[in-house]
Amino acid sequence: MEIAKKKAITKMVITNEKEKKSNFWKVFKSQKTLYMMSIPFVVWVFVFSYLPVWGWTMAFQNFRPGRSFFEQEWVGFDHFITLFTDERFITVLRNTLAMSLMGLVVGFTVPIIFAVLLNEVRHSFFKRTVQTVTYLPHFVSWVVVAGIVTKMLSIDGGIVNDLLLKLGIIDKPFQFMAQETWFWGIVTVSDLWKEMGWNAIIFLAAIAGLDPELYEAAKVDGAGRLRRIWHVTLPGIRPTILVVLILNIGHLVSIGFEKQMLLGNSLVVDYSEVLDLYALNYGIGLGQFSYGTAIGIFNSVVSIILLFLANGIFKRFSNQSVM
Repeated sequence: MEIAKKKAITKMVITNEKEKKSNFWKVFKSQKTLYMMSIPFVVWVFVFSYLPVWGWTMAFQNFRPGRSFFEQEWVGFDHFITLFTDERFITVLRNTLAMSLMGLVVGFTVPIIFAVLLNEVRHSFFKRTVQTVTYLPHFVSWVVVAGIVTKMLSIDGGIVNDLLLKLGIIDKPFQFMAQETWFWGIVTVSDLWKEMGWNAIIFLAAIAGLDPELYEAAKVDGAGRLRRIWHVTLPGIRPTILVVLILNIGHLVSIGFEKQMLLGNSLVVDYSEVLDLYALNYGIGLGQFSYGTAIGIFNSVVSIILLFLANGIFKRFSNQSVM
């Protein structure tokens, strides 16, 4: 009996595998055009996202340009040990996490509020105009944005200082760009102004996909505008909010370096240097390619861990995930 049972199970498994293979080829034949169209994008992702991972081997070498791969000196985890014992690394990590968390709180919640409020506007022309004006800064280079912010906060003709002086709030021009403790806030507000409208697009799209009958039913039940927002709009876009939040958490330590490099200066360097800028300064600026690669690996590994942690937590408690 046991032998017959095992044979039956084995036969069932083989049959299921054959059915899966046949189903795959059926789907492939019916959608071969889509598969062919996706090939260039798969190749692009492989070449620019997976192939460069081979360069991570530099972190375990004393890399010297001009030498072949087998002529490099292998040093194991020496560069990682140097990284984790460097006092500068702790400061840079603090700056990265502080600006990332501030950007997550402000840059994530404000676009949601903006999208909800914009959705409540009934005048279509005004609504389209506001939406266009708010997402246009996304297409402006950070070089231009940094110049605008620096000029606005300048002590020589800066509009912010001029306004504060006229209102009598300050007695003399305030040097915003020279204050270390103000730098994180300046970066956060600048990034919010640049990306708020663009980040709100996905939430506006989610709101547009909600069933209008839900609003009608809530209105019939006597719900006012705020009640409809709280009980219909926000629960309706909850899956989108959670997915975007998971992805943003995965990028907590990967915030780039453009904002910090362009808005920073020698007076605020202890508050402006982040991990990506730290890797750039050491890897390219000082020619320590292996050390810079070690910083990049740390950045990527932490991002992956945060992404999986956030995905697992939200999947467990809210049944929403990206994987």
